[in-house]
Amino acid sequence: MSIAGPNGELIILEAGDYKATVASVGAGLVSLSFQGNDIVLPFPEHELPPAYAGKVLMPWPNRVAGGAYNFAGQRYELPVNEASTGSALHGLSLWNAWQVEQSSDSEVVLTHLLQGEPGYPFQLALSVRYALDAGMGLRVELQATNCGTAAAPYGCGAHPYITVGGEDVGNCELSFRAGKVLLTDHRLQPTELLDTAGTDFEFVEPRMLASQSLDHAFTDLPQGDWKVTLRNPALQLSAVVEARGTDAPWLQLYSGELRGRKGLAVEPMTCPPDAFNTGQDLAVLKPGESHSLAFLIRAVKG
Repeated sequence: MSIAGPNGELIILEAGDYKATVASVGAGLVSLSFQGNDIVLPFPEHELPPAYAGKVLMPWPNRVAGGAYNFAGQRYELPVNEASTGSALHGLSLWNAWQVEQSSDSEVVLTHLLQGEPGYPFQLALSVRYALDAGMGLRVELQATNCGTAAAPYGCGAHPYITVGGEDVGNCELSFRAGKVLLTDHRLQPTELLDTAGTDFEFVEPRMLASQSLDHAFTDLPQGDWKVTLRNPALQLSAVVEARGTDAPWLQLYSGELRGRKGLAVEPMTCPPDAFNTGQDLAVLKPGESHSLAFLIRAVKG
């Protein structure tokens, strides 16, 4: 009996100057390149994705403090999978095998039925679509439908590490617009929402990231399309993540210390950390109701 690797089936997508690899385990993004330059930091296909690389985060992104929350008058306890913070991190679907529902040279749709468990006794039909376009880059669409009989708390996000040819992120220019940043304590639990203006968290004008470390959620994003741009001046090339503020009102940025600072995690999120406890921007899906999030990753020359 042959044993599949930790990433399951690997699907190669190509369109114009773009090439991507998608894994069936966790519906994860293994790599994305443009004209031979990595714009998503890849990882070895035969190894577990380091630091949640490329994973989709469903049915919650980021952390649930203490691995416990209350919903509809009931208390639920989730498995704590980050001992250092005592948190339940990044949802329940990222290490599961997903089904390849349909695929072509430039597009793949993966699906997964989340059956529920004691800490999250809700049933969700999940799907992720990766569509590669020669002009637009990679479009990623996440969708969940409540196929159970009770309302379910829900949030989602994704965890790509963008890069520009594998250059240290400190040698790249970072730019994005966000009015507020969520500060955290030593256990990475939210403490204060701070205005970014005039602080080290303001990146309206492109500037070198240098040695600055980030592991923060940002909000007060543009209501239309928002974007994060990481530019490598030496290559005259940028990696860009774009989404709509109405779809993803939160954005987590992590400077990738666990990956040698060769990639910047840019995580579109529908809700902030610990939303299962605070209720902030948390979606509640009624039976039969669906929720979707879409974002784009592309390269820009110049």
